[in-house]
Formats: sequence, C-alpha cells, structure tokens
Amino acid sequence: MRQICSAAFLILCMLSTPLSGCIEGPWNSNLQRAEKDNGGDTLRILTYDIMALSDEMISAYTNQTGISVEFIRANDAGGVLETAILNKANPQYDLIIGIDNSFLGDALAFSLFKANDVNVENISQKALSSHDGSYAVPYDMGSICINYDTSFVDGENVTTPTSLWDFTESEWEGRVAVQNPRTSSPGRSFLIATTQYFAEDADESTDYTDWWAAMSANDVIVSSGWTEAYETHYSGGYGPWMDGYIGDAQAVVSYCHSPGVEAWYGDNWTQSAALNLSGASFLQIEYAAIPNGAGDISQAKSFIEYLISPEVNSQMPTQNFMYSVLDGYSLPEENGYRHHSVSPIDIQISSEDIESHIDEWLNNWDAAI
Repeated sequence: MRQICSAAFLILCMLSTPLSGCIEGPWNSNLQRAEKDNGGDTLRILTYDIMALSDEMISAYTNQTGISVEFIRANDAGGVLETAILNKANPQYDLIIGIDNSFLGDALAFSLFKANDVNVENISQKALSSHDGSYAVPYDMGSICINYDTSFVDGENVTTPTSLWDFTESEWEGRVAVQNPRTSSPGRSFLIATTQYFAEDADESTDYTDWWAAMSANDVIVSSGWTEAYETHYSGGYGPWMDGYIGDAQAVVSYCHSPGVEAWYGDNWTQSAALNLSGASFLQIEYAAIPNGAGDISQAKSFIEYLISPEVNSQMPTQNFMYSVLDGYSLPEENGYRHHSVSPIDIQISSEDIESHIDEWLNNWDAAI
C-alpha cells in the first residue's frame, strides 16, 4: 500500500486531535451575533471524546458570532447520555452533541431536551427518519456493519460471508471483534441490527440470542469500544501502525464507509471491505440538542445552525468521518472514498421501539455472551 504509514498517522491524528478544515465565506448570511442576557460569550458543549470538529471550524464560528466554544467531553455517546441524565436538573452546558438514535429514545423519555425551532428543511428525510428534529437536530450519520480483511477473505480458503451465521463457522473462530453494547454506541447499534436481522430471516427457529451465543462459543472478541476493536484487534485497517496492535481479528464492527476512509488516506488503496448484507446494518444518526433547563438558547441555536449549514456539514466526511445529513451531499469521490464505501439496506426501527426494548436486548446479550 502506498503511503500507508502516512495514512495511519493522518487517521490517528484525526481521532486524537481535530484536523484543520477549510471554511470559506459566511456560513449563514442571516446569522445574527448571539449574545446571552448576562453578557456571557462562551458556549459550553457536552460531547464525546473524539468529536472531530476542526480548530478552524470552531474559529470560524467564533469569528462570525463572537462566541467562544468550550467542550466538556464524555467517553462516548453513552457517557454523554449518562452525564445529561445526572445533570438534568442543573445542566452546566448549553448544548449537547453526540447522542445518537440508539440512545435518543432514552433521552426523550427522560425529557432531557428543550424543543427548538431550528429550520431543518435542507436535512434529508433519511436523516430525519428517527426523529423530526423538533427536539434533536441531526448533524451526521453513517451505517454500522461488519468490515472484513480482504487479504484473509481470499475467495478460496475463506469466502465472503453471505449471512451473519457464517461468522459462527470454524474459519472465523476468534477472528471477529465486536464492541460491548453497554459501553459503545457502535456496539449498541450492531446489537440492535442483529435483533431485526434474525427476526426477518428465513429461519424462524432461531433469533439474535442464538447467534450471539454461537458467536460466544466461537470466541468472539468483545472490546469496550470502537477504538480498541478497530485499532488493536482488526487486521484490515490502520491498526498495524498503532501502539498495542494485536491484529487477531479479520472482521470487526465498524462503519460501512470505514473502508472508504482508509482509501481516502491510502491513495485509493485499502484491504478492508464492508460486508453488504441486507438488514444487517443500522443507520446511526447523531444529534445536537439544547438541554431542558437551559436559559437563553440563542447561542446554542446559532451553533446548531452553523453545524447544519452547507459550508460546514458538507465537510462531515473528512472532518468527522461521517455522512452529511443535507440533501444533495454524499461522500467525496477522490481517492476512492465513495467507491470503497457500502450503502447497505439498513434495518428500519424507530427510536421509540429501541427505547422500549433495549434493556431486554442488553440483558439477553449479557446472558448469551
């Protein structure tokens, strides 16, 4: 692979510290400088640890509005939700970014968000499929599925899986890395996908619990989060250039466009591919929301409007490694980003259904694993 070391380095930098973007021109010609009644000029945002808006993006917002930005970081989307619940009565932040649709039902059930009047007419119906934006506004999205190492799946000794059941066979023993759905939003999303995948398949005698039990018997690798699963265990990505790399997994739960990201930084080369199985993926949608209990909300609203503006949101594929939520935007064609990304047929499930069943699914997952 050409420039694979530099590719790994660039991706590492993106995950650990924001990369610079290029924000040209006013992002919202109708934007008025938002000022708090008490004269404050700092917007405090609760988000997760690898939210990757670039320094230039934040600086452009500050230059346009006069509002500085301070991030309060949790470990992941679940940590964001937990922090928001614990501080519901007296939130110490003005905006929440990073709760996704696998956690959204819980957030709405706890009445964590204040209704907003942000204009979402340019946001795609796909991005609004889990929620109409009245309490939480989508800002990025991406489908979660299994990725595999094409140097292992060679078509001869190991063929491309055509069912999730294939991963329970002996050739995949100890070679599949997943994330714990209690600690990881990708892991939670994939668990949700499996509940629907096995409910809809031809075999009525088995369900998702049987598959997870079979995966446990086949020595599935369970990590606490995406970074450990992808960087430490997965052999098909940039992990070999990371400290602590093991490379014992030839398949991993990640995003269906993760191979596209690898190709983007690898000069159109990657040995990773996303498994395109109908109904075996979950469309993760991430949201920005104003906490219930917030006072003056003009600053938070202005940042949401900034986040979903074409100038900013069109850069999500290279700023936060996710799809834009706006109509008319897709992944870049350069360096094979779009070519190596899969657009699967995702499961269809509402955030209300997730909220109603997630405790049962998690408990059953615990029992199976």
